[in-house]
Formats: sequence, C-alpha cells, structure tokens
Amino acid sequence: MQTEHTQLVRGLGLIAAISVNVANIIGTGVFLKARVITCNVGSPSKALLVWVLAGLLALAGALTYAELLAMMPRAAGEYGIVRDAYGRPLGFIYGWTQFLIARTASAAALAVGFAIFLNDLMGGVLRHTYFEYMLPGGHQLSFGRLEIVALSAVIITTLINCAAVRVSGGVASVLTGMKVVLLVGIGFGAFFYSDGNWGNLAMTNAGACEGVAITTGGVAGLAAAMIGALWAYDGWNNITFLAGEVKNPGRNLPLALIGGGLLVMALYLFVNVNYYHVLTPTQIADVPGSSSVAAEVVRRLLGAGAVTLMGAAMMTSSFGALHASLLATARVPYALAKDGLAPRALSHVSPHTHVPIRALLFQGSLACLTVLTFSAAYDTITDYAIFALTLFYVLVTGAVFIFRRRLPDAERPYRTWGYPVVPIIFMLVSGWLIVQTIHDSPRKSAIGLFLILLGLPVYYLLDRRRST
Repeated sequence: MQTEHTQLVRGLGLIAAISVNVANIIGTGVFLKARVITCNVGSPSKALLVWVLAGLLALAGALTYAELLAMMPRAAGEYGIVRDAYGRPLGFIYGWTQFLIARTASAAALAVGFAIFLNDLMGGVLRHTYFEYMLPGGHQLSFGRLEIVALSAVIITTLINCAAVRVSGGVASVLTGMKVVLLVGIGFGAFFYSDGNWGNLAMTNAGACEGVAITTGGVAGLAAAMIGALWAYDGWNNITFLAGEVKNPGRNLPLALIGGGLLVMALYLFVNVNYYHVLTPTQIADVPGSSSVAAEVVRRLLGAGAVTLMGAAMMTSSFGALHASLLATARVPYALAKDGLAPRALSHVSPHTHVPIRALLFQGSLACLTVLTFSAAYDTITDYAIFALTLFYVLVTGAVFIFRRRLPDAERPYRTWGYPVVPIIFMLVSGWLIVQTIHDSPRKSAIGLFLILLGLPVYYLLDRRRST
C-alpha cells in the first residue's frame, strides 16, 4: 500500500506550467517544417495561412481542454478524461497509443532533430554510419554517430526528469526562456536584413522539394502542410499530463494551456514572415532535408560562422522540447499501472523525488528503441505521431459534451469560451485532417490504425489477468 510519502505532489507553479507547455511546443518543427509546408502549398501567403489555421486549431483544442482539466486535474489528465467519458477499454487504447506510438515517436523525432542540429554545428561529421541493415518492406535500419547522439539526448533528459518535479519545472523555465529569445532574435535579425526582399512574399515555389512526400498543391497539399504545421504546434496540451502536479489547477491549467498557445502562435508567425523576407519560396524548398530553414536564414544574415551559433541554439530548443515531452508522458504508464492496466512496478513513486522514476525509465527505453528503428525517417515518425495524436484529440474534445450532459452541476473553475462552436470546429477540422491523411497515405495510415487497435486484445488480456 502506498503511503502519503510516495504520491505525486503539486510542485509546479504557473510560470513552470507555462514553460513546460511552451518548451514542448517549440521544438524542431518551426525550424524543420517550413520547407515541407512551402513545398505543399507553393506560396508564402498560403504557407502563413497554414500556420495561422494550425495555431487556431491548437487554440480551439486548448480552450476545450482547459475546462476538462480544471474540472478533473489528475495525473495523466487526458487518460482519465478518456477513461471516464468512454470507458476503460478506450482509456487503455488511449494510453497504449500515447506511450507506445505517439509520444514515443514524438520524443524520438525530437532526439533525432537534436542530432541533426549537432551535425550542422559540427560540419556534417556525424553523417558516419557504422552498419546498415535492410528490413522487410524496404525500410533501412542504420546505426551511426547520429543515432548515438540521439540516444544520448534521450538518456540525459530522462535522468534529469528523475529529479523532483520542481527541479524539472525549473529546467523547463530556463530552456523556454532561451527558446523565446532565440525565435525573437531570428525574427528581428531577418526583419532588419538589408538584402531581404518583401517581394518574396508574392512569389511561388519552383523548387524540386527533394524528399517531400506530397507536393501536389490543392486540398491534398493543404492537408499535408497542416500536418506539418500541427507537428510544430504539437505539445499544446503537454501540461495536461502533469495536471496532478500543478499548483492551484483550476486557475493555472487554463492559463498555461491558453497563454502558452497564444505566445507560440505569435512567435511562429513572426519568424515565418521573416523567413520569406530573407529567402524566396524556391530557396526554402531547396534547403537540404538534413538542414533547416532557420540555419540558412542565419547564414545569410551573419555568414557561415553564425551557423555554429544557430546550431547550438537549435540544439537547445530541441533538447528542451525532448525534456518536457519525456517529463510529461511518463505519467501515462504511471496512471495505467495505478489502474491495473500496466505492470504494477510502473506505478511506483520515488519517496525522495516524488516522481514515477520507473515509468520515466520505461518511457525513455521505448524512445531509444524508436530512435534506433526510425532515426533516418524524421518526417515519417512525426507523421505517425501527429496522426495518432489527432485521433485522440478529437475524442478528448468530444468529452466536454459528455460531461456537460452527465455532470451538469460539477464545479467548473473555467468554462470553454465559445462553447459549443469552438469544440465542434476543432473536431470537424481534425476529423477532416484524419480522413485526408488516410486518403493520401493509406499505407502509413493503415499501419498507424493497426498499431492503435492492437491495444484492444492487449487490454482484454491485461484486464482478465487483473480480474483473476
């Protein structure tokens, strides 16, 4: 039986809560996805519209989540919402998807992004492969210096998160401050760049877009661009996993969700407008997939030597997002274990730091495995992640209607602004993206759905064992 000394504690204040959310949102996407979005929609005006639409969609989700989390501020908040709204089987499917597919892929992608930036910083010396192996289906498994760096990033951030949550929150606050300064610096530098041309905003892409899966334009291109932008905004709900550890949750959770989302949206628009001030759409489309648009912009601003500084700054950004992602996601296997739907050992909370260390180590191990499997396929693993996440964003958002009907008199410190229009818009747009993704990438979508549904027989096996 657990005692009071082995429970999670509410050690995150408002600033730390906002920092955890913003740290996870601003990762690699704003640096690496500008090229993908430009290739898919063609023109800067459409690309900026995509950034606005994706930001508004994330904000609509945050407005809805704020009500649910303020009403039920528990560990692994989304898991509890899905379980209570739709039942234990679907709650388990949610948890299974989060820590085995979506968040693991997300952490792996951030670690790979960190390795890419370090490779830029070191002049490409990490592009050395020790061995390669071709798996069935044509996927190439490789292991080299990039993989070693990505694995090291996962291990280090996991160990940091084993400290008390107030320590992890403090680390997140420092890293978030550095990210905001970085984005503002890039934006202002590009804005005052003497050789820039605002006429670039009226041009269209004529580049090859090598390595980008969809460059057809139209509805398919818009959907593919939205998926890319949503990856850059992913993490807008990250603080929900730490709902059981936030002080004054009725006030601080809504502020962290909504305030963090608005801050990031403003920064993304500012930076992307100034990307196009320095580079034409074709130049952005021709940036190598192993590099980033931001690094190219800084090289134009300050010369080749500045790329070193930019590489270090972007490494800090991706490292901070990885730290925040692993910090929050470990609460999902912890909550499943508390419900008897995962090995009981994962529910153990350290009596010294009051964090689920075993769940953290388990999550870090899964992220390392994903790095080894998909290290060369950054866009592939981010697409897997955002596809799976979007499915459950719709379910969690729909829970606001269920609880409004089922629990009309429950205390709600915050009520969704624009209800019921805002949640409905979020669900409809997210549903369209899911359908469009299935239509455009049937094989990838089928694999993702299979992995999600594979959790159903696992649930019944675990539930039978628990009952026995």
